[in-house]
Amino acid sequence: MDSNLLKVFVSVVNKKSISKAANSLKYAQSNVTSRIKQLEKNLGCKLFHRVPSGVLLTHEGERLYPHAVEIIKKIELATLDMKDMLKQEQLIVASTESNAVTRIVNFLLNIHKEFPNTQLELITNTTGEIKKMIMEYKVDMAFISGIPQENELLVLNKVDEELVLVEPFDELVPNVFLSFKKGCAYSDFAQDYLFELTQVEHKKLEFGSYDTILGCVKAGMGKSILPLSIVKKLRFEDEVKISKLNKKAWDMPTCLVCRKDNIPKIADYLKELTL
Repeated sequence: MDSNLLKVFVSVVNKKSISKAANSLKYAQSNVTSRIKQLEKNLGCKLFHRVPSGVLLTHEGERLYPHAVEIIKKIELATLDMKDMLKQEQLIVASTESNAVTRIVNFLLNIHKEFPNTQLELITNTTGEIKKMIMEYKVDMAFISGIPQENELLVLNKVDEELVLVEPFDELVPNVFLSFKKGCAYSDFAQDYLFELTQVEHKKLEFGSYDTILGCVKAGMGKSILPLSIVKKLRFEDEVKISKLNKKAWDMPTCLVCRKDNIPKIADYLKELTL
């Protein structure tokens, strides 16, 4: 059913006159008459009685009127809602846990300050899972570890990370690698690096937080490889032994990425933002 025909119908009912409705709608009277006839034809019933003073509703017209009013209101509300959504664009941001620990709060505060009408949603996960989400259009942009190899992804910004080996101060350190949960890019790299460095296979223990990993390293359970920024943020730089890795062995910046066919409207701002 054409909502424009319903608007004309409601106007005629409210004005009780085709000519007055035409003036209100700024239509020609013949145009209003034509639209009422079209609506009657579509519904297969007569909607008005013509009387000297104007028009009166038939029984069928009386039955249609509340439905017409409700439909028009819903369309108006839907239109307003969509306009508000476009005005207050929603951005779904995904981030690795490591980035969430060190810099995501300031990042979100900066966006909120510069774009107060933008609705923000944050999701945290591993680099592997985040890549799946952004490839499937489930998030608008994401912080991942390492330069993406996927052709569909565009790097908007990046910050270099300094990876370090963290160990307990005890002289005897067990050959245990304390890792973040499966899918973490640092953990995938670190286990291979440790084997090349020591030629010893390390038992792997996975944890759900970096704070727990560092606490276990301090307690002597094993060793880990993490960004120095996390060690400092969680205030463990004086609690564990820190050894810098050979920069030539790795290149794993934190990258802010999006799909090339789904670039955020604030992309220019993001490219200049200091992370």
